Amino acid sequence: MNKEEQVRVGFRDLFNKMVWLNKFKMEDSLKGHKSSEVHCIECIERNVDSNVTKLAESLYMTSGAISKITKKLVKKGLIESYQKPENKKEIYFRLTEQGKVIYNIHEELHQEFQERDKAVFEQVTEEQFDSMLRFMDKYSRHLDAEIMKQGIDMKSE
Repeated sequence: MNKEEQVRVGFRDLFNKMVWLNKFKMEDSLKGHKSSEVHCIECIERNVDSNVTKLAESLYMTSGAISKITKKLVKKGLIESYQKPENKKEIYFRLTEQGKVIYNIHEELHQEFQERDKAVFEQVTEEQFDSMLRFMDKYSRHLDAEIMKQGIDMKSE
């Protein structure tokens, strides 16, 4: 396996291990809420005036999928929709008090996981961080260009 393959496989393995390791605690603490719902809640809280289009782009999901998730979240009382007086056409979302509870639990879990992994990150130098960040940015821009080249419209898929 060459170094390029090692990097790809390494990224995938790291991601899968993190998901697997965090999964049980997340599911236990956030019973009754799917991962996609929790990430939608997170996205709504972190972005002002979240609408279906913004959420679809941020979460790399289709508008149809986001519409289904937001309907479920409204029904569960975790988010509410609103409109701006100057734009009655567009519908935006914000968290309810119940939604903020879920968001805070999720954030606390992320803090716990960061604390667990802190020992590794403390050993990484600034130069190593900078190098990794440059690589991830370059790779991400390449993938964005490929998405554009293939004409993939994230909103309608």
